[in-house]
Amino acid sequence: MALGAAGLVSSCAASRGFSDGLMHDLGRRPDQRPRLAPVRVSPERIIRIDVGLRPFRPSGFRVAREELGDKTLVHNYGHGGGGITLSWGTAKLAVDLGYDASKPDCAVLGCGAVGLATARLLQERGARVRIYAKDLPPNTTSNVAGAQWWPASTFDRDRVTPEFIAQHFEAAQFAFRRYQSLVGDAYGVGWETNYSLSNRPNSSYPASEDDPMRALVVNQRDLTPLEHNFARPFVRRFDTMMIETPLYLRRMELDVRQHGAEIVVREFADVSQVSALPERTIFNCTGLGAGRLFGDTEIMPVRGQLAILLPQPEVDYNVIAREGYMFGRRDGIVLGGTFERGEWSLEHDPADIAGIMEGHRSIFAAMT
Repeated sequence: MALGAAGLVSSCAASRGFSDGLMHDLGRRPDQRPRLAPVRVSPERIIRIDVGLRPFRPSGFRVAREELGDKTLVHNYGHGGGGITLSWGTAKLAVDLGYDASKPDCAVLGCGAVGLATARLLQERGARVRIYAKDLPPNTTSNVAGAQWWPASTFDRDRVTPEFIAQHFEAAQFAFRRYQSLVGDAYGVGWETNYSLSNRPNSSYPASEDDPMRALVVNQRDLTPLEHNFARPFVRRFDTMMIETPLYLRRMELDVRQHGAEIVVREFADVSQVSALPERTIFNCTGLGAGRLFGDTEIMPVRGQLAILLPQPEVDYNVIAREGYMFGRRDGIVLGGTFERGEWSLEHDPADIAGIMEGHRSIFAAMT
């Protein structure tokens, strides 16, 4: 997909000599290469530090149906680092699996991105929805997500089945189309260019050629040194959507309320309290809470720490590198890169934040 430009440059360079041909094709001299604005990385520019616990299952997210007494229970949780990205897709899988139009009263447990998307799709099918949640936006894990549209860190490759990979792609494909319908200021969704930096040729990120997800990679091209100002020998660009989570989640909550949903702030002590709900069909979107509430021993927290810097309107791109990732969002520059399995603490580690800052400082200070 979208590799024709790279092939065209290669063929022209081969026919006329690499250096002269490339200069002609790009229409610029070496001192005229594009110059992206660097991020100003300094402790004084930190406006907040966010810590979130990703609900990670090595075997991947769980979408499954079971009976709970005389109720139908549909699970939809365990998305790891892909909760925002996959939310609409796994919501569709769950609704397809569990919604019965003859039983229109439905409960949704959880009010993060997954719960809200599930509630909206149920409403679109004609359901009467009540959401039960311990926390509402802005106090959900979804609110502190980096929110680049791409399902990263969602499973361990050696723990998943071919059937799950197909299901994962089905969810991603639906979510990819749904988010495109939300692009604009109303939901805080927009397209942005990504630059993957490496010291070796990139054959697998964001997706290898034999990965089904390769079909969802847009405008990918490996750049020549004359097409960027990063101090790395290998740079791959591609486009994805970014979701400005505070704005997106506020709008989603407003949507479900305007379409008739009631939201009840409530925490469940055990499954018996869930089975006592008046709704006949219950969608479990509790994330990490599913471990305690429904006995999932596989689910674990994966802690992510983010340093958020003052916004820089001129930084309208993302960077992914060994040192971490930078997302140039309108509400702030997001610097991240930690993935700590089994860590439950919501307190940030000053040493980790210092490492994130130093890693990104080295990237952007070296830009020419």
